[in-house]
Amino acid sequence: MSPSSAERSTKRQKIDALTPESYRNGVMLAPMVRSGALPTRLFALKHGAKLVWGPEVVDRAILHATRVVEPISGTIKYMGQQDKAIFTCHPIEKPYFIYQIGSASPGLAVQAAKIVMDDVAGVELNCGCPKPFSTSGGMGAALLSTPDLLCSILEALRRELPAHISVSAKIRLLSTQEETKKLVERIVNTGVNCVTIHCRTRSMRKTEPARIERMKEIVDFVHGLGKDVAVIQNGDCIGYEDARRIRAITGADSVMIATAAESNPSIFSSKPLADLEENLIPSYLRLAKFLDNHWSLTKFCLGQFKGTRDKSTKAANKAVRQAIVRARSYAEVESIASGQLTGEDEFREIEHALASRVHRPPLCLPANVVESSSSGSQSTSNDAMATPPEWRGNPEPERVYDAPKMPVSGLVPPPAGVTGEDLAPSASWMCNIK
Repeated sequence: MSPSSAERSTKRQKIDALTPESYRNGVMLAPMVRSGALPTRLFALKHGAKLVWGPEVVDRAILHATRVVEPISGTIKYMGQQDKAIFTCHPIEKPYFIYQIGSASPGLAVQAAKIVMDDVAGVELNCGCPKPFSTSGGMGAALLSTPDLLCSILEALRRELPAHISVSAKIRLLSTQEETKKLVERIVNTGVNCVTIHCRTRSMRKTEPARIERMKEIVDFVHGLGKDVAVIQNGDCIGYEDARRIRAITGADSVMIATAAESNPSIFSSKPLADLEENLIPSYLRLAKFLDNHWSLTKFCLGQFKGTRDKSTKAANKAVRQAIVRARSYAEVESIASGQLTGEDEFREIEHALASRVHRPPLCLPANVVESSSSGSQSTSNDAMATPPEWRGNPEPERVYDAPKMPVSGLVPPPAGVTGEDLAPSASWMCNIK
């Protein structure tokens, strides 16, 4: 559906199109179903994420959606046939926002991308989701076994989309280094600006440590091809300082975070928030309500938040958590969200933080490179090159993710992006690309 010119928000920032350089020297928010909601993405940007990815949306799901702009907040919603939002975004995030497509068809992928392209800076093909709802349709990680189809989709996206819309791909490791490098080379030659590599194979569970040690050889290989394509590492990064360590080890141009950001969207900062019940959850509630984020989605995201406790008491934190669990609407958590700031105030703070990027963009250098604030020279530091931390496990309850490969009925439930249904947090087929 083609939006009218009147609907085009004047709030949109004018910034140059994303280039391979845009994907370098940063910490990125990974695409995550449900957890990658609009408020989470905006808080990630506020706290230093260079770019943010939205949750995967299957190509067919968006084809007949209706674009609606909320008059007060400016939130953009693509509404499905059951009057539920399939995809939500905001003009303020557009310069930094990547829309991820689930597709097994060049034609459908292009159609889907053209529908949303005025609201995003780039589109990415999901080639890594190992969940049955995706792979059974030939999408996600199934594309790793059909490289001709994978590359034809990327080529079609690059050929048919305007030049200012960036195109990228996110894959997983293949069984061997040689197989992985052959696939990556083909992807690089399709004209993409970036390839993100999740350092697990298709068969690996997220309870298994990411194979970060395999990354450097692949990064060096891509850089040796002489193509201007950024390479992002994904898997097991827990925050800004850890991203610097991983960059130093792997040579990756940037690092992408999923699980840790799901627990605390401020981990993109060198000084992430502590005492989330006091310092994040009230702000998140205010912003989510202002943006008209569906309460069930807000409640789900809040349920994932976990952080360190500094000054708050265990009893006070428990009371906040219990109130959220019991709540069925924003009205029932008004006492938690109340404060000196309104939801619009929270939004304006994020707007101000993004405006300041013109003069001081977020930067994540490898751990052995430290900027000098006075002379601009570089010096070495061994502190961040200490023994890598042991693998960090999944902070969410296993019941959310450790589901059988197929439902008992033998039918693969379609994702929320297809049905428009608001799935319960325990739905076993939800796919978080970590």
